[in-house]
Amino acid sequence: MVYKDFQGLKLSALGMGAMRLPVVDADDAKIDEAAAFAMVDCAMEQGVNYYDTAWGYHGGHSELVMGKALSRYPRENYYLATKFPGYDLSNMDKVEEIFEEQLKKCQVEYFDFYLFHNVCEMNIDAYLDPKYGIYEYLKKQKGAGRIRHLGFSAHGSYEVMKRFLDAYGKDMEFCQIQLNYLDWTFQSAKEKVELLKEHQIPVWVMEPLRGGKLASLAEEDQAQLKALRPEETIPAWAFRFLQSIPEVTMVLSGMSNMEQMQENIRTFSEDKPLNEKEMEALLSVADHMLKKIVLPCTACRYCVSHCPQELDIPSLLALYNEHCFTQGGFLAPMALSSYPEEKRPSACIGCRSCEAVCPQQIKVSEAMADFVEKLGA
Repeated sequence: MVYKDFQGLKLSALGMGAMRLPVVDADDAKIDEAAAFAMVDCAMEQGVNYYDTAWGYHGGHSELVMGKALSRYPRENYYLATKFPGYDLSNMDKVEEIFEEQLKKCQVEYFDFYLFHNVCEMNIDAYLDPKYGIYEYLKKQKGAGRIRHLGFSAHGSYEVMKRFLDAYGKDMEFCQIQLNYLDWTFQSAKEKVELLKEHQIPVWVMEPLRGGKLASLAEEDQAQLKALRPEETIPAWAFRFLQSIPEVTMVLSGMSNMEQMQENIRTFSEDKPLNEKEMEALLSVADHMLKKIVLPCTACRYCVSHCPQELDIPSLLALYNEHCFTQGGFLAPMALSSYPEEKRPSACIGCRSCEAVCPQQIKVSEAMADFVEKLGA
């Protein structure tokens, strides 16, 4: 197992994420405890010492199951991370109640790592609002030793992350972002890594395989990569990409079965970063994947000045691209929830004024209509 240094700790470079544990009868709220325990045992045996869970995973059962599984081991043998569930605005005034319950569910007296969960457009104002006392409460728990290291996770934009860091950055010790070779440009992950580097905050990675989309590729893409590293599996390329980014300390993988666990552990038995030629090839694979689905908006913003509704068309198209590529998901709806009704895709009147000046000849009106339909589905 490869280990990374973090403030005097030796963290396994691979962490076990507990968002996609094995379940019974395809019911996300019914974790297969025996299978989950076996995966934890395998991870512990092979040197994985970082375990990540959260209040809302598996319908609230992930913390309970991980608490049971890890309680069979000495507390000093593992590092446990969980999060304050700010993705649900109704939780904002319950930080103390939730934190105390999390300690009970996880059967611990302290958390090694604790995060503001999912800082994004929807909740940034609430997270920064002192009336909820979230920041002050979590700082107090850190001072009392019930939180060893405080950080945050973010699915929001660069601008949202910057707002959060401008307010709380001096107290943030790590940040968890969606990072993989597809999102390096698609979700501006490269710029987010640079932002965290400016603040001297190490990067924790979530969605290294983009929800499994990078675990298998089109035949021509696989052939291109196999020609460079015949022995490397396709999922391993995603992890080698992350091993090539110096700012990355922790890579979390939400493994759903023992086979995935064992394969990832084999990958992290060694550090094999990509060379320049391999990096170029991998990023060209990402570009090839995106071109099949994504509209080629360059954010030149010519369209904006011609829109009678004054819609931020480049931002809406970026969210449309995300929603189309992911075939749904929560990111686009979550971001749109922060938009006023009159600035959402449904406000497009189909006048095509924007299309007349679009250098890429994007059928914006058709995209907005399709976006509305997809969001309503």
